[in-house]
Amino acid sequence: MSDADWSEINDEKRERPSRYSLMQESELEVLAVAAIREHRHLIAADEAVYEEWTRASTDPSISAAVLKSLQDEYVARQKKSEAQQEALSEIIDALGYIPEVAPDGEE
Repeated sequence: MSDADWSEINDEKRERPSRYSLMQESELEVLAVAAIREHRHLIAADEAVYEEWTRASTDPSISAAVLKSLQDEYVARQKKSEAQQEALSEIIDALGYIPEVAPDGEE
């Protein structure tokens, strides 16, 4: 895909009204906090799969099929994280700021 194609896609995204634009700020903030927490959990899970994949890559006793499975799992998780990140970005854009979210376990 050329840079011109990407530019057209990005222009279309900017022109579309956000599905969050009609929500109240308080609703958006609750949604943003939940999305930030979900994003943190996805990142932690992605890192665990990545670490397992890289560890398995150095272990000669691990079969190629298992390595491929771990790689596929990691790639699938990355796609899910990317989609969730786009949704989070859209929520934060509609909200206009990034709400403070305590680290997990603190509240």
